Amino acid sequence: MKEVYQVNRLYRDGRRAMISGVCAGVARHFDLHPNWVRGGTVAAFLFFPFPVGLAYILGVLLLKTR
Repeated sequence: MKEVYQVNRLYRDGRRAMISGVCAGVARHFDLHPNWVRGGTVAAFLFFPFPVGLAYILGVLLLKTR
C-alpha cells in the first residue's frame, strides 16, 4: 500500500499577495502571519538592500505560484 505524505512546499501565495506573493508564501510555509514576514523583509532590506533584493527577485522568478 502506497502512502501519500503532505509536503509543505515553498511557493508564492497569490491569494494573500501584496506585491508578488513571496512573503505570503514564506509565511504560509513557516506558519507565520504574512505581516511579520513582510515587516522582517522590509527591516532586512534597510540594512542589507542588495542581498535581500536579490533574494526577493530570485523568489519571484523561481517560485511557482499557487
